[in-house]
Amino acid sequence: MAAANSTSGSRFKWSNLLKQSDLIFTLGLFGVILLLVVPVPTWILDFLLSLNIGLSMMILLVIIYVKDPPEFSSFPTILLAVTLFRLALNIASTRLILLDGYAGHVIEAFGNVLIQGNYLVGAVVFIILVIINFVVITKGAGRIAEVAARFTLDAMPGKQMAIDAELNAGIIDEVTATSRRLKVQKEADFYGAMDGASKFVRGDAVAGILITIINILGGFAIGMLQKGMALEEALAKYTLLSIGDGLVSQVPALVISVAAGLLVTRTPGDNNLGSQIGAQLSAYPRAVTIAAGLIAVMGLAPGMPFIPFFTLGGITGFLAYLLNKQTKDMDPKSLKGALALPSPNGGRGGGGQNQGGSGQQGPENKGPEDFHRLIETEVLSIEVGYGLLRLADKTQGGELLDRITGVRKGFARDNGMVIPPIAIRDSLELEPNEYRFLLRGKSIASASLIPNRWLAMNVSGSHITLKGVPTREPVFGIEAVWIAEEEKRTAEINGYSVVDAVSVLITHLAETLKNIAHHILTRQEVQSLIDRVKESNPALVAELLPDLVNLGILQRILQSLLREGVPIRNLPLILEAVADFAPVTKNPDELAEQVRRRLGTYFIAQYETEPGLVKAITIDPRLEQTLINRIQRSHFETTLALDAHSAQYLLRELTIRSNSMSEQGLSAIAIVSAELRLALKRFFEPSLPKLIVLSYQELPPQTEIQNMGIILPPQGDKSASDALHHSAS
Repeated sequence: MAAANSTSGSRFKWSNLLKQSDLIFTLGLFGVILLLVVPVPTWILDFLLSLNIGLSMMILLVIIYVKDPPEFSSFPTILLAVTLFRLALNIASTRLILLDGYAGHVIEAFGNVLIQGNYLVGAVVFIILVIINFVVITKGAGRIAEVAARFTLDAMPGKQMAIDAELNAGIIDEVTATSRRLKVQKEADFYGAMDGASKFVRGDAVAGILITIINILGGFAIGMLQKGMALEEALAKYTLLSIGDGLVSQVPALVISVAAGLLVTRTPGDNNLGSQIGAQLSAYPRAVTIAAGLIAVMGLAPGMPFIPFFTLGGITGFLAYLLNKQTKDMDPKSLKGALALPSPNGGRGGGGQNQGGSGQQGPENKGPEDFHRLIETEVLSIEVGYGLLRLADKTQGGELLDRITGVRKGFARDNGMVIPPIAIRDSLELEPNEYRFLLRGKSIASASLIPNRWLAMNVSGSHITLKGVPTREPVFGIEAVWIAEEEKRTAEINGYSVVDAVSVLITHLAETLKNIAHHILTRQEVQSLIDRVKESNPALVAELLPDLVNLGILQRILQSLLREGVPIRNLPLILEAVADFAPVTKNPDELAEQVRRRLGTYFIAQYETEPGLVKAITIDPRLEQTLINRIQRSHFETTLALDAHSAQYLLRELTIRSNSMSEQGLSAIAIVSAELRLALKRFFEPSLPKLIVLSYQELPPQTEIQNMGIILPPQGDKSASDALHHSAS
């Protein structure tokens, strides 16, 4: 019982001590500062020198057992503290050497035991240690830390984008995304700090050389001038002590440099460093077998000692035998696991790929579901050049991801359709400042931006020329200039419309979504919309599906509406209209036209220049009747059957009047009879995609039409007139 109480008491004391680690570290730093200015006796110096060596060995061992370098994120700070501690010991030992000619047993042991009292040998050993530490280990580790920091920081925006894209896609939740963001930030901070900390190690190596030289010269001067020593006696005594002091400092410095090099050169894994190296070397027994043979053969070379090489070759051969036997007993999965290779998403480098992916399995867990991911195509995605990555990086103030979420919310609110998550990634195929929108992997729109600049559009016809890069606004084709911040005020005063780069991309995206919404609407999305309507209108859905129409017909109706910019947010009203006319016809185009008439009161307002006023192009009734006679309808399509001359005449007239309205800042709208509306729209849609075609029957009764130009039957164009006349007859 007493022993148990003693054990529990000991644990309690140690736990309390660990809880005060912040206080211990603070007192330690304060002690180091005191050590710089306060003389210490030799027995305390011996203890502190021993502590310095022990700390360096402990740090090296901890690094060997660390699995992921950023786990030891405090190492750069520890490195600074240990370096400062070592320099303080140098000052304390220098003070004792120069004042007393003696600096304790540790330095004496290094001076007498390790170098056998020969100061020339000690000097050579000390110089070699400094060269190894400064030129080889420290310089290499510093370069690796610098490159790792650069690649980690370059890859950070891409990793952040991948995390946000997976969060938007619903692959991971907010908690997982936050954890991954912290991990990415921690990794970037770690390698950045290591890049700076490596400079302390190099400075420590230089300081060791200078301190040793100063000790020798200072000791020589004190011994000769103050203590009256002979030249040889002073040189031997103080050189021996100074080199012993230098070795005491350089040995732990070398250990710390090796530890830093190990930490920045290793890759993350599930095992410690020794296990990783052992597993990966032993995974290739054939290489060990060949190495055993080569070592044994080297012992047969003339002049080579046979016994050491043959003994080593035999040991290596026995090890190869054991590895080959173990490999035969291992199953393929265990062999793959022994390699401990990093996952495709692990490691450093490659900014912008889909890194840090959720739910990815290692090679040993591959299943059929992984192959299904390879053939999946994202509905919508945005690819950007590396120069635009900052726009999506929240750590650099990028707001692209939040703005995209706002576009999706706004589209759902205005049009009644939910846009699927939009993936964002970088692409090496694009120019640095270029971006493009992809629909199921196919590019549908692209443009270029200049980050940190403003797009000034000359919407007021100003004659003031701005300093910047000329361009065209990607949505409406307006002449514009990319200007710097200092030109913004001038542009606004002179009537330019000024927007930032992200707003240009977002506006382009919003307009593109309007144009392709009908391609995005799938049967599954239609089913989801109907399920929501069913919650509040069960009788309507029960009447409509599946007796009157099927899901495919409803999808085509909704696609027809979205194709021409008609919102489908009044879905119950749309379904009621379909239910009313479905007993008469099952043609989706005809049903969509009936739905438009029912919805006219709700969507015509977006085309009014003033409340109750629509400015539009009209067609002479005689020409309308002629065109109606040329309509061809099928179960799948409704279009006009016009000859080349008639089509050319109508296209020319519509183009002239549409351009005239656009120049006045108006939307190009044509109003015709309901029988002609769809056929006219479909026929001229490829040539005049922005032409809005409405029917008189869709307009609310109180709506007034202001005629912006009437298209008459051809008079002077004889060929077109004859063609239309022939078609009418």
